[in-house]
Amino acid sequence: MIVYGKLLPGTWLIEAELADRLGFSRTPIRGALHWLQRENYVIASGNGTKSRMIVAPLTREDARELYSIIGHVEGLAARLTAQLPLANRTRIIRHLNEYNAGLAELAQKHRSEANRIFELDMNLHRTIVEASAGPRLLQLHKTVQPQAERYWRLYASAILDELDKSVAEHERIIQAISEGDADAAEEGIQINWDNGVERLAKVIESLGERGSWYD
Repeated sequence: MIVYGKLLPGTWLIEAELADRLGFSRTPIRGALHWLQRENYVIASGNGTKSRMIVAPLTREDARELYSIIGHVEGLAARLTAQLPLANRTRIIRHLNEYNAGLAELAQKHRSEANRIFELDMNLHRTIVEASAGPRLLQLHKTVQPQAERYWRLYASAILDELDKSVAEHERIIQAISEGDADAAEEGIQINWDNGVERLAKVIESLGERGSWYD
């Protein structure tokens, strides 16, 4: 609910209301909230007995940290994918080109389909990671990716004007993997995330840091 924006940044989280909404008792809800707090999806506001949980705000500082981490994790995966045998890379490249072509079409037609944009972009990045990553790298990616996804889902429609830039960055990544250039593949992924957070920062500056009004 938090990742998909059904519980918006800054929303107060009341155990009894969540229990009724989800059909659970308050004990597992409390446990889930504590886990979410450890993972930085929710934060405590207030002191002592008056402390309450709220959905963590979306801020430029947080976005920069998340995008930097996931860029390095995916960069390592891209390096490993570029080192796969040619036959494996050829199959992967076909899928990557299909996803990027879908993004290019949306950019060209200027169609603001946020969910579709996110789906295509996520599938492209996930294909690169899952092609070569081992269990530890996959777990790292699984931990960080949903937190970055919160930003994508809430701000994707506002980045449509610059979608063509992301498509061009993807093309360079795909080319590097196709040629087996591990250095360029790793660098390309990191550049895509670095540029992505700069594009996102402009949108956040314009629309505001969602949920940051609680303080």
